[in-house]
Amino acid sequence: MSCCCSLLAWALLTLLGPGAARENPNCCGPIVPRREWGALASECHQSLKSPMRYVVVSHTVGNPCDTPASCLKQVQNVQSYHMRNLGWCDVGYNFLIGEDGLVYEGRGWNRQGAHAGSAWNPKSIGISFMGNYMERAPPLRALRAAQSLLACGVAQGALMTNYEVKGHRDVQDTLSPGDQLYEIIQTWPHYKD
Repeated sequence: MSCCCSLLAWALLTLLGPGAARENPNCCGPIVPRREWGALASECHQSLKSPMRYVVVSHTVGNPCDTPASCLKQVQNVQSYHMRNLGWCDVGYNFLIGEDGLVYEGRGWNRQGAHAGSAWNPKSIGISFMGNYMERAPPLRALRAAQSLLACGVAQGALMTNYEVKGHRDVQDTLSPGDQLYEIIQTWPHYKD
């Protein structure tokens, strides 16, 4: 997505609410690029081979965020933890979803993530919802943002048209993406257990 389209989508969504940014058919939806959320420089070099077959959905288990300002801080915190505490080359996820209804670019469509173990990282896109979704579901605007991102991936050739969505717990021994979010993604058309 172009810088102009991304910034326009973000501004419209912030000012007018969910749905406003979807009016431009050339936009995939509001994706906040790394430079806009103040990402540290990535040290990752492993590329993904597009189109990808799998998408793994997780949750960060950290604090939720529901405004662009709080989500910018939260995505910075996640990246800092992954890089400084875990020693990873970048934030582990390809994309992060905020309760503000925005998608935050992590490693993006072309770089291998560190979100689902060595067997799944090379063959999947990792999308993580910022928050803990064991006891509560993400708001609809966050769920719509994720679905818009998946449609964008297909439109851009980053995801196969017959891609499969998996919960993090489907591919690793974990409670992620949380009981409530897991129940929701099981209803998505591309979900496969």
